[in-house]
Formats: sequence, structure tokens, C-alpha cells
Amino acid sequence: MAGKQSPRSRSSPILLMVLVLLAFSILLFLYSISPRTLSTNSDLNRRPETSFVASLEHFLIHRAPISPPPSREVRTNDDVVRDFDDSVYRIESERLQVEPYFPVGMPIRVYVYKMPSKFTYDLLWMFRNTYRETSNLTSNGSPVHRLIEQHSIDYWLWADLISPESERLLRNVVRVDRQDEADLFYIPFFTTISFFLLEKQHCKALYREALNWVTEQPAWKRSGGWDHILPVHHPWSFKSVRKFMKNAIWLLPDMDSTGNWYKPGQVFLEKDIILPYVPNVELCDAKCLSDSYSKRTTLVFFRGRLKRNAGGKIRAKLVAELSGAEGVIMEEGTSGEGGKTAAQNGMRKSIFCLSPAGDTPSSARLFDAVVSGCIPVIVSDELELPFEGILDYRRIALFVSSSDAVQPGWLLTFLRSVTPSHIREMQKNVAQYSRHFLYSSPAQPLGPEDLVWRMMAGKLVNIKLHTRRSQRMVKESRSLCTCECRRANFTSPRLLS
Repeated sequence: MAGKQSPRSRSSPILLMVLVLLAFSILLFLYSISPRTLSTNSDLNRRPETSFVASLEHFLIHRAPISPPPSREVRTNDDVVRDFDDSVYRIESERLQVEPYFPVGMPIRVYVYKMPSKFTYDLLWMFRNTYRETSNLTSNGSPVHRLIEQHSIDYWLWADLISPESERLLRNVVRVDRQDEADLFYIPFFTTISFFLLEKQHCKALYREALNWVTEQPAWKRSGGWDHILPVHHPWSFKSVRKFMKNAIWLLPDMDSTGNWYKPGQVFLEKDIILPYVPNVELCDAKCLSDSYSKRTTLVFFRGRLKRNAGGKIRAKLVAELSGAEGVIMEEGTSGEGGKTAAQNGMRKSIFCLSPAGDTPSSARLFDAVVSGCIPVIVSDELELPFEGILDYRRIALFVSSSDAVQPGWLLTFLRSVTPSHIREMQKNVAQYSRHFLYSSPAQPLGPEDLVWRMMAGKLVNIKLHTRRSQRMVKESRSLCTCECRRANFTSPRLLS
């Protein structure tokens, strides 16, 4: 009939209104997404930042508190420690019943101390505001700020731990807010920055303050420090007081057993973890490696300080043996900007990169070589390597004893005997291993930050053992093991040949 609307025509205005309301709701939802949420997605998707300076700049702008809360004096008596220990016991007993792999289950629970800013943010700002002053040199001519970058593992680990969980990629470690829930305690004191940038007496005073602050914590008093993590990656840092914290898990560049840097009983593999230096050169990525294979015309390359102390005296002997030989480049150099470019160019044109001991058994050149696609030739008889419970360095490096390396003609004959197929295989492995030595923000799975916690998981049972033993030992008991009777960390060249 004329004038009568069909059901379809009557429903059209209603449908239109529903669509309008739906569209309006979607707009409101999009508008309600905070900039924080958007930045989180952006952080997760952005390319990992491997430059310490660039990462620190971003961290201080976006993470550092504008006005840190005032620090309070910490004083703990026996009752506080006893109550804390009771709380830990209850939580651990519950975990023992429900977690089949406790205490080695993942993720590791870490409590990060909220130390006064003079131990943390103030030191980072000091570095940030002065890092361009590369004229500030150490006694051996190395730029101070370059050395701080090479030993900046304390920054990379801390920055990852305190990031919001929504922005972190690592899942084998979580930060907890309650101390009695923690497996481990992280001490965020920048010992290397303070050593190099503060006047000597001021630095020592700050070390004593940090020592007093940490050792007054209930968790420290309960365990004697066995479950605390102390980053002391430069061998000179924290030296005046670290004997009072020798029970803690030290994060180290190596384990010099000569007594020049660490006293007997202070460091050993059961307790501590070796971490790689931060590379001083840029990563040679897949395209770079592909392009560089045909350009690697130098047999063996080295650039660095040719005169060193202790085990590093091998360098002068190697110079005398190798200088002037065909296919060999041995150059004096430092880690400044010009030295970085020269080292990077030299490594990318070489098949083998010499990695002799420095003042300590380790050398940053090992990790520079790996990220440059150059096969390391390690001449350091007492070297301990990062993450060796996980990584097999025989696949990427050649190990040579010091006595063999200085024999006339021996080293070059040995290197020239390596077959092209073996070289190609090792170059492929070096390219795969480079990710394990690249610190980044955000920290990446299988990066060095990740491997730290994988290594740490293997130590948890012994940490509990030492903690419990130290708690129940009474006067006249046999003394606790200090490991002073241990043999030096020595690797037989015969086993590595």
C-alpha cells in the first residue's frame, strides 16, 4: 500500500545510529590510549641500541627521576634480621613445595637496591656531562671515557632490570619489589665511573659509604653477602674495600690469579661470573661480512698497546717475533676515536686477530675481533672466558700457549697451516657468536645480559649452600672455605691444542 514503510526501511535509521555510536566508541578508545602505551610499543619495536653513550642519553631523559627521594639512614638490629630470615624461610618453604626445580627454576627473582643517587644517577650524569672530554687520559694513554664504556656492564644490566616488565624482552629474570621474595640482590653502584672520574680521596670515601650502606641491609646481614651481585668489571674499581665484600658474586672481566689485581680467595669460578668487555668497534653485520670475505688479505692483525705489565709482557715478545713478516700488521695504538677507526678497518681486512694478554689475562680485543668477523688467536695462558658453561670457544678461536707463540717462526707456520675450509667454518661461527657479546637496550635474548642470568641460575644451589652454612657455623667450628688453597685458574695449552 502507498505510504506504508517496509521493515527494512524502518530499521535503516536505527542501524545508522548504531554504526555512528560504534564509530564514536572506537575513536574514544583510540584517544584514550596513553602516550606511555604508544611509547612502549615503539620501544619494543625499535632497533636495539648498542652504543653506551646513546643508550645512556635515552635512559637519563626517560628513566632518571627528576628529584630522587631523599635517602634514609639504614640501621638494622638482630630482631630485624631475624624477622627477615623468618619471612624468607616461609616463602622458600612454599616455593619448595610447588616449584619442582626450586631453587634453580626460572625466572630468577632479583631485588634491585634503591641506593642513594650519589651511587647511581649522579655518577651517570657525571659521565654524560663530561664524556666528550676525551683528552682526559689514563697513565698508559687510554682515554678514560673509552675505558668506562668498555667496562659499562653495570649500566646495561641495571638499565634492563629496572625497565618496566612490559618493555623488557628477557624472561629468565624478573625484578621483585619485596626483598624476602628475592633469589638474588643487585647492587647498582657504578664503581668504574667513580674510580675514573672522582678525585682519589673522594672516590675512596664513596666506596666506604657504599660498603656501609649495603652491609647494613637486612638481606646482607642474613646471608653474609653470598646472594648479592656486585659489578666490579674494571680490575681497579672498588679495590680499597672489596675485601669486605668478597662473599658477593662479582661480575668480572677475568680472574687474574697472579695476585696483581685480586687477592687469593676473593675470586673463583664457583662464585663469580666473567662478563665480556663492551666492544670498542661497530658490528660487522651479515652484509658487511659477505662483502669483507674477499678483502681479508691480512693474515694476522693486532693494534693496541705493545708494552704492558704482568702477563701482558708477551706483547713485546710477539712484536719482536712477528714485525715485518709477510701478511702481518702489528701497530701501536690506543682506544681513542682515531684508534677505533684504525682497529675496525684493520680487523675487517684480516683473517686472524691476535688477542694477547694485557695487564690482566683478558683483552677487549677478543670481543672487538668477534664482532668484526675476525678469528681470534688467543695468547693468554691464564685466561677465563665469559659464559664458558654455555659457549664453546674452540669453535671461534685458536688457543696458543705463550711459550709456543714466541718460538721463532712457530706462530706463522701454525696459522698458515689452518685449511681454508676450517677458516670458513670458524668465520661462520664467529658471525653467529657476535650476538652474545653485544650489550643493548632493550636487552636481547641470547645477548650478554641474557647469558648472565643463565649462568647465574647454575649458581643458585651453591649460593643457598654457602648462605645456610654461614648462618649455622658456630665458634670453634672449622673455618668456612675461603678457597685460598685452590689452584690458580690455569688452562693447559696441551688440552687446547
